Amino acid sequence: MLNRAMDLPDKEELYGGKFDLEKEMYIDVKNYIREKRGLYYAVMVYTNIRGERKEKWFPTKLQVKGNKIKAETFSRMVLREFKIPREDLCYHEVKDDVAIDETQPIEPQLLSAVLDKITLSELSAEQVSNLLFADYMKMYLPLTKKRKRRIEDTTYAGYCENVRFPIEPYFRKSKVRLKDLTAQDIQDFYDVQLERVKPNTVIHYHAIIRLALCYARKMGYIKENPIEQVEKPEKNKFAGTYYTSDEVNQLISLTKGTKLEIAVVFACFYGLRRSECVGLRWSAFDFENNIFHINHTVVLTSVNGKRTLVTKDAAKTDATIRSMPLSADIKKRLLEIKCIQDNNPKRRKKNYNNQWSDYLMVTENGDLISPDYVTDAFRRLIKKNKMRHIRFHDLRHTCASLLLNKGKTNGVTLKDIQVWLGHSDFSTTANTYSHLDANSKVSSLNTLAGVVNI
Repeated sequence: MLNRAMDLPDKEELYGGKFDLEKEMYIDVKNYIREKRGLYYAVMVYTNIRGERKEKWFPTKLQVKGNKIKAETFSRMVLREFKIPREDLCYHEVKDDVAIDETQPIEPQLLSAVLDKITLSELSAEQVSNLLFADYMKMYLPLTKKRKRRIEDTTYAGYCENVRFPIEPYFRKSKVRLKDLTAQDIQDFYDVQLERVKPNTVIHYHAIIRLALCYARKMGYIKENPIEQVEKPEKNKFAGTYYTSDEVNQLISLTKGTKLEIAVVFACFYGLRRSECVGLRWSAFDFENNIFHINHTVVLTSVNGKRTLVTKDAAKTDATIRSMPLSADIKKRLLEIKCIQDNNPKRRKKNYNNQWSDYLMVTENGDLISPDYVTDAFRRLIKKNKMRHIRFHDLRHTCASLLLNKGKTNGVTLKDIQVWLGHSDFSTTANTYSHLDANSKVSSLNTLAGVVNI
């Protein structure tokens, strides 16, 4: 290829030199930053083959005040990507039968080290479109908090974790830029992930990718949104496992007096989620009127790769914030546990952690029992005692199963279960437990069978 400019790392590193492969010569390129109308520009300066001084200006979109270091870093990145125009490398016109490199100076692809210090708003639309899709995803993440519909901290943490792995590593390896991303690129990513995770997990990946690309289309970074041609995986249907009443009684007996007792009791009896169990607080219990309120959750999530406890007074939806009647047996046991907990600060003295004093699920030292501990300890408990394997969350489904199967005579319906479990809408309950509800209607079937002759 004639008159092709290429970088020679050791030379360019020192002088910014550009090497003409055909003529075996260097053209020295210097990089500077210039101010114009309150903004910084990266300027490439060199002398062409004919001895003419040339300048090429690139907008950084950075305000002059407080951004000098960013602008200098940007200028160095421009230098690394900058290619000298063909006309500045040639004395003569190139013959028609000779291959020509049509490369012209282009907006540079910024490096991750620079991108960590700037935002999308500081770049031009062309600069953003030239970003690696992996870098664009990282830079888009903070914008999810600025959407009209507010998202929970746990949702944002989930977005961050999914971008951190597997979205960013996969697309960084492919080196595809935002402007070049196709529906097939995304579909290939989904296909690879479906080999290691369930469709529901890939749907979570789809959610953040879709948000990012819709924003890119809205801002004009891309002309068409490739996500619109992507086939989203179908949600895998729920197939829960349930304990019988005998197994529930055995489980409660095994956990009495352990760190798991409160979580198991409230999951089996009230169908509480793990986050709701750990979030139970004494201030939410009215022992005089025998009711308690489910209005607080504790979740363990990853923020920048670090596991962090997140507490919040509002649960998932309005329906999950609910008041429940307190059974006499559970009330009696809770008052026993509270008596023990009230004495622990006196026994442990300076070693006691008062941060979680209002929470039910704490250790003797006052430390909050982690949601992850509940999951792991539950798994070890049933394995040790050779009980049938189920997940801790399946205790919530066990509660629904017992309500339908044992509550037939009391007229318990799916609507009652929706309220008891705190589902936001009836369809969630119906889709999840319709097969159990069908079993509860056997008496109706037998009645019709005795009347209708087929």
